[in-house]
Amino acid sequence: MSYILFDDVSRKSLKPLTYIRPVCDIRIGILTIREKWEKYLGEKTSTLTEEYLSSKYPIEFADSMTLINGSVCPTPKLVEAIKNLSFNQVLICNDNIIAMTKTREDFLSESEDTLKVDYEQDFIKVNHLWDFSVHNERAINDDFELITKGRVSQKLSSTNTLIGEENIFVEEGAYVECSCLNASKGPIYIGKDAEIMEGCVVRGPFAMCENSVLKLNAKIYGPTTLGPYSKVGGELDHVVIFGYSNKAHDGFIGNSVIGEWCNIGADTNASNLKNTYEDVRIWDIEKHTFINSGQTFFGTIFGDHSKCGINVMFNTGTVVGISSNIYGAGYQRNFIPSFAWGGTNVGLKLYELDKALEVSEKMMARRNMVMTEDDKKILHHIFNQTLKNKKLR
Repeated sequence: MSYILFDDVSRKSLKPLTYIRPVCDIRIGILTIREKWEKYLGEKTSTLTEEYLSSKYPIEFADSMTLINGSVCPTPKLVEAIKNLSFNQVLICNDNIIAMTKTREDFLSESEDTLKVDYEQDFIKVNHLWDFSVHNERAINDDFELITKGRVSQKLSSTNTLIGEENIFVEEGAYVECSCLNASKGPIYIGKDAEIMEGCVVRGPFAMCENSVLKLNAKIYGPTTLGPYSKVGGELDHVVIFGYSNKAHDGFIGNSVIGEWCNIGADTNASNLKNTYEDVRIWDIEKHTFINSGQTFFGTIFGDHSKCGINVMFNTGTVVGISSNIYGAGYQRNFIPSFAWGGTNVGLKLYELDKALEVSEKMMARRNMVMTEDDKKILHHIFNQTLKNKKLR
């Protein structure tokens, strides 16, 4: 059996976070959606996604294939329901296709001869940019149970103040000293070789993945997730960082999502609440218009490879595309397109592709990683699409 995670229409509403990855490779909770499925299934997965991503994320065919919606987070009951599907049965919930099982022949012939099976149990489906704030608490709880079940945590030293210690799990190689960890409101997961420096105050639910770092005196409100190799300081509240990004200095960010390979300058702040307490409207990249999120709290969406200078201010509900470089005084505009250079007061101009790639390669080299040709082709594709569509600019 081959398990294939496919993109549905949600990849459009999740831009800019889905520009350089399939939906299943977004991070919510502790793990990416793909990592969740592979742990539950005990199998590797392949991907059915956009053509320009398919070289990096290829599909793997087999005589028997189960296709699973990549925006859906697994639960034990959902996994059981999928494994019980017969050939050409489709699992449906609220008109959304959750999974289907097909032979290779039926898949390649695009046969629509299927039998619908309704599924009514609860699960997380990531459809919109605000779903990270809405669902990250449950996702952390679910992943914490999945990852830690039957395992024993490493012990933390007596220099720390621990509240709800039974809900704190520390992986091998993690280093935590002179900090306060409160897991009474939700679990705290500290990944392999992660570090919490002195003076940090953390309230769960909270997850930091391998090799991530909390800098001195950081203040973290849950539910918050730090992806692998992230460096974070200052104050965070309801934030998801996919990984390999830096927000290493003081400044507040709340109800926000930061992609990979981003750098947030010192004393940058991102508002997450309007003074009028109205629902926050955000820019929908696919629809080219502002839409109502239905959320009172909504901060900033920061696309992969984007950077900002010191003392930058982001207004409530700001969306930043990929590979942009932002600086300057005053509040930035609520939508900053991909490959933009500048800011509100200095104006925005095109961030040339060769320069953007050079900067990204340098940042990746600092993590001992190399930008592949596939990575470059993906960014080149998005750059060309940005140029073609003036509404994106």
